[in-house]
Amino acid sequence: MTIILQFQSFLYLALSLVALGIEVWAFADCARRNPATFEASFKRTKGFWMALTGGSVAGGLFTVLTGAGLGLLGIAAVIAASVYLADVKPAVNDVRRGGQGSW
Repeated sequence: MTIILQFQSFLYLALSLVALGIEVWAFADCARRNPATFEASFKRTKGFWMALTGGSVAGGLFTVLTGAGLGLLGIAAVIAASVYLADVKPAVNDVRRGGQGSW
């Protein structure tokens, strides 16, 4: 029985570390963007996304350091970072390139 519990604990830690990597990636990407591109793509402001992705990094660090696994806080944190990476990042990239069809 202890082998199963150790495996489960390792699995939760691995998932938490993967989620933390996604959250750090979203925060780092958001930090290097120009603030004007967020407003030009109609995706709120850079400050809003910095706060959201920064909060997700803090939530991810909390779940990794406490060993709480991916509870409600960890899931909310990885969802916030994933929304940034899946929706906001492509829109900001498109504005930076000059719109669709510019290349």
